[in-house]
Amino acid sequence: MAKAAADSEHSAKKKKSGNNYTGRQKAAIFLVTMGSEVSAEIFKYLREDEIETLTFEIARLETVDPEQKDAILQEFQELMMANQFITAGGIDYARELLEKALGSQKATDVINRLTSSLQVRPFDFIRRTDPAHLLNFIQQEHPQTIALILAYLEPNKASIILQNLPTEVQSDVARRIATMDRTSPEVLREVERVLEKKLSTLSSEDYTAAGGVESIVEILNLVDRASEKQIIESLEDEDPELAEEIKKRMFVFEDVVMLDDRAIQKVLREVDTQELAKALKSVDTEVQDKIFRNMSKRAAGMLKEDMEFMGPVRLKDVEEAQQRIVSIIRKLEDQGTIVIARAGEDELVV
Repeated sequence: MAKAAADSEHSAKKKKSGNNYTGRQKAAIFLVTMGSEVSAEIFKYLREDEIETLTFEIARLETVDPEQKDAILQEFQELMMANQFITAGGIDYARELLEKALGSQKATDVINRLTSSLQVRPFDFIRRTDPAHLLNFIQQEHPQTIALILAYLEPNKASIILQNLPTEVQSDVARRIATMDRTSPEVLREVERVLEKKLSTLSSEDYTAAGGVESIVEILNLVDRASEKQIIESLEDEDPELAEEIKKRMFVFEDVVMLDDRAIQKVLREVDTQELAKALKSVDTEVQDKIFRNMSKRAAGMLKEDMEFMGPVRLKDVEEAQQRIVSIIRKLEDQGTIVIARAGEDELVV
């Protein structure tokens, strides 16, 4: 009889906590509780298959005990609070605040539930660190370690660190970021262990992708011109093919909208009209209008006619024409004829 009473008590607690529902059922109960208007707004952010699944669960819902409904809403609130704390300051920060609000065991449960589906990026604990402090912290590390850390940082922070590294290290780090592919969790853990005694939480044992040419391009686009030039020149000596690949992506044709009118006019003097007509075939109207505004009405009219009479053009030919014009833009910048505005630099054209 005592066992039956204990089982009954356990069942009551389970019922009250809502743990007898699956995650999908809890989501369905939450949507029903929120009402049709809120649910409709939430559906806008879900995939079609997710909407179908939830609609099915809502349709087969039976009567839900008010206490279970309250427990599910409470669980949702706790998860949202934890997610907000993680976004603001990382796992350790979230755990600290949750422990104060919910107690140690409850905080651990909430974090564990959340991180089982939430991918927490490595080096989360250094994202809130000031780049200047982080620079002092890592500049004595091996270039591969520095490259790994910068690959996981936001590009604006990574660019500040890269441009303030010793000159002889910059190109080495840039090359390592560009050629980085996948890093095993064991290596990530070891680097994190060196940087911080307390390991950040890794949500998955899967290999994590970071770095690559796009990563270093995004970083180099934010460093000052002197650092960019020095890094590219060093890479040209060490790995010409990689340097050329990076240069191709540093300034894409659509970026002409960031040039001021005088700079565009100087570029247009160097560009063949037929080449320009081909390059403008696949771009949006903003880019086209920027070009047309910097031409005489007669020249703009002739260019539009050339584009119209040219007919269909292979995408490959369009991209090659765009790349040749980008090369002209970069050559003019190297000569000091125009200036491509970068973060923290004067935007005036010389």
